[in-house]
Order: sequence, then structure tokens, then C-alpha cells
Amino acid sequence: MPQALTFPARLARAKFRAWHRGTREADFMIGGYFDRYSEGWDEAALTWFEALLEEDDVEIMAWAMQSQPVPDFFRGPMMDLMQQLDYVDIPR
Repeated sequence: MPQALTFPARLARAKFRAWHRGTREADFMIGGYFDRYSEGWDEAALTWFEALLEEDDVEIMAWAMQSQPVPDFFRGPMMDLMQQLDYVDIPR
């Protein structure tokens, strides 16, 4: 039986997945969100983000840009932060 990952290992895995989404736009949005807010996350916050990472990029971006309704599970303070979009930094 595989051993459960430690919190730091899960955080590192989430960071990798946040920055390797498959499109540059999603990388900057989801990875930028991770970089800005993950430092103080607890178990519940990391679990929320891990669930978010399972969703399609198009959906996540639509929720962040408020062009689609956010599913109940993802509503709350963490999505509110994501919807501010002030963490996206696209290098030139």
C-alpha cells in the first residue's frame, strides 16, 4: 500500500501541478495564485486547492474571471482571492 504524502510533499506537488497546466495563461493564473497565497495554507486550504487542480483549466479560469458560476464546493474566501486576479504577473 502506498504511503500517504506529507503536507510539505503535497504542497510541492501542488506547486508543480499549478505551474504545469498545459497553457501559458493557466500556468500564470493558477501558478501565480499558488505562489501568492500558499505560504499560510493549512490542511483544508491545501485540500481545496488540490481539488481545484483536478478541474479543467477553462473552468477554473472562467470562475476566476467570474464569467461562469462557481460550483458550491469552490465558493468561499479562497475563490474570492482567486477572483481578484491581482496575483497574475506575466513577464514580458
